[in-house]
Amino acid sequence: MVKHLVCSSWLLVACSGVAPSAPVATPAPVPSSPAPPPAPGPQVSAPPSPPPAAAFSACGELQCKEFPSAAAAFAHVLEEEPRVLAIGEAHAQAAGPKAPSSTKRFMTDLLPSLAPRASDLVIELWVGNGGCGKVEQQVQKQQGAVTAPQAATNQNEFLELGHRAKALGIMPHALVPSCEQYGKIARAGAGDIEEMLTMLRDVTEKDVKALLEKRGPERLVVAYGGAMHNDVAPREGRENFSFGPALAAATQGRYLELDLVIPEQIKDTDAWRALPWYPHYSREKAGNGAYLYSWAPHAYALLFPKSGAPGPDSVP
Repeated sequence: MVKHLVCSSWLLVACSGVAPSAPVATPAPVPSSPAPPPAPGPQVSAPPSPPPAAAFSACGELQCKEFPSAAAAFAHVLEEEPRVLAIGEAHAQAAGPKAPSSTKRFMTDLLPSLAPRASDLVIELWVGNGGCGKVEQQVQKQQGAVTAPQAATNQNEFLELGHRAKALGIMPHALVPSCEQYGKIARAGAGDIEEMLTMLRDVTEKDVKALLEKRGPERLVVAYGGAMHNDVAPREGRENFSFGPALAAATQGRYLELDLVIPEQIKDTDAWRALPWYPHYSREKAGNGAYLYSWAPHAYALLFPKSGAPGPDSVP
């Protein structure tokens, strides 16, 4: 409530029973000479403005930058204005750290900043079309054996990611393999994992290319899945599993690879040691910010701030 204070003026009049005397003339006031202006004092300049705070601090090799938050590092990456942003993660494992997953942190901390520029989100969520009969059921069993070590929450988080994207006006898309692709996986025998990885590459690449043709050049198409598939320069032996080179060519170089990493996931294994940024990051020595590494044009790894959860156990 705003209180209005009203100030009243009172006119005080002195009265008496004696008739008033004639007015007495008073001499006119003698004008006084104006006061001299004050002597000029010393000039006092305003204090200099402090320099703007740095957006990041350099932290070493591979163009390492430490940001105050993952969102700040993400904004820095998006300054490249890609047409395709391919985000990869190390899938959370059942025996892994209890820290929030890459998927959870992406949908909470980073996804909102992609609206309204991003038009579509292609998610590595594999769903059947229901029309391939027994071969589809067989492959589902094979897929179950592959995903068994992963955290039980992974699929639900991918579904939640799709719902959150749609709420932001970003259309989510799951991967739907063809009956021919199901057949190749079913007949692959011991090579079924490699055939699954190839299928994920092919379907994602096809879907993203189709969306690029439908959307205007100012719109962004996002792909989200395993870190192996988004490599713009795949490691030897993984060339058949990455859509990076094809989509980089389709966008005339406006393709961006971004791997999201939870520090608590990192382990001293061959798979992790093979990553270009691995020898330059130490979870024990790192500060509390988000770390960004770039080892090649349009290729980044964003390491989230440490959460303190123990027990790394993830497979990139």
